[in-house]
Amino acid sequence: MSSTASRTTAPVTTIRPAVVGKLNERQVLRLLQTRGQMSRAEVARESGLSAPTVSKAVASLLKAGLLEEAEAPELARGRPAPRLRLATSSAQVLGIAIDVGHCEVVSAGLDGVLHGETLKIPTPESYPELIATLSETVHKLMAKPGMTTLGCGVSLPGLVDFRKARGVLSPNVPMTDGHAPAVDLAAKLGIECMLLQESHALCLAERHYGLARGLENFAVVDVGAGVGLGLMVGGRLLKGHSGLAGEIGHMTAIANGGRRCGCGNFGCLETVASDSALAYHAGKKLNRAVNVDEVIELAKTGVVELSAELQEIAGYLAIGVAAVVNLFNPEVVFIHSPLLDIDPGLLARVVEGVGQRALPPSFTECRILRAEGSKCQGAVAGIIQHLTDAVAPEVV
Repeated sequence: MSSTASRTTAPVTTIRPAVVGKLNERQVLRLLQTRGQMSRAEVARESGLSAPTVSKAVASLLKAGLLEEAEAPELARGRPAPRLRLATSSAQVLGIAIDVGHCEVVSAGLDGVLHGETLKIPTPESYPELIATLSETVHKLMAKPGMTTLGCGVSLPGLVDFRKARGVLSPNVPMTDGHAPAVDLAAKLGIECMLLQESHALCLAERHYGLARGLENFAVVDVGAGVGLGLMVGGRLLKGHSGLAGEIGHMTAIANGGRRCGCGNFGCLETVASDSALAYHAGKKLNRAVNVDEVIELAKTGVVELSAELQEIAGYLAIGVAAVVNLFNPEVVFIHSPLLDIDPGLLARVVEGVGQRALPPSFTECRILRAEGSKCQGAVAGIIQHLTDAVAPEVV
């Protein structure tokens, strides 16, 4: 036997016990997230982990506040085994959606189910007022007796540098440019806060609480004051180098001329295919300024006739969606827009337009549906994912 062979020993593992423990916690947590309430014995059976391993992981997750024990259903005989569930009555997370006309704030359990109504507040005119108003609103939700607040997700429109957690350029809410709302709110609230670009938030909302459950490749086109794009590719958000990917609202739709966009250019897609585009048309007819919230009500109630303008918007929106279909070949494109509440036939016209412009093989394989998720739900999903990763990080 050679000297080299004589020195051969068993392979040395580099996985530390602490890392294994975290992996076990993540497996237990994911199982409860997908399956709902379970007993420890059921978790052990479904996960393949041993009973002591499950007990240790559960103890850690209970201590972190991510799980709680629920009352078990009454059984005919014997003592019922306690049920484990994601924290809902003892802990909450908060979601904030910053937008042009108003901001929304919600409370939810770790299962993502909202507690009560969505709070809506008019968007203040300055950044310091924005942070102060949001802090005041959130403090009221944090004051619930017996409820621990674990964190808060913040959805922000425009370009968001995820590495710096900072707004870079928001043509429609420019007061946030260069600011870090999540960092500033965390300092005032004393809880963990994280920032999400609003199209990314919508992707998470649709995947966790909407029609995209189980989908790995889909797109969300957000048509609001602007036009944004969120992409889920292989089950992961496509963010780009700094998180700035997906700004289709600033692709040129009118090559020569067009209205000036909030980004400084002319003829951007969002100047012709958005709530703000409809508000512009309504303002011309009424001879006064109309904001994006007001135009929806004006159009719904028929105070202003905007059917021709909606038809034009549908045509331009079809151009943007067709580009998404051709570039990314998604299984589904979800459209998130209050414009769809005005005209029930608007989505069908957009789909027809996409069919005329997209490459037939890509269009045939793609469904175009209305999104069900909201930005606040996305903010909730984002902070839940962040807290999950902090306690039990995913190993890639």
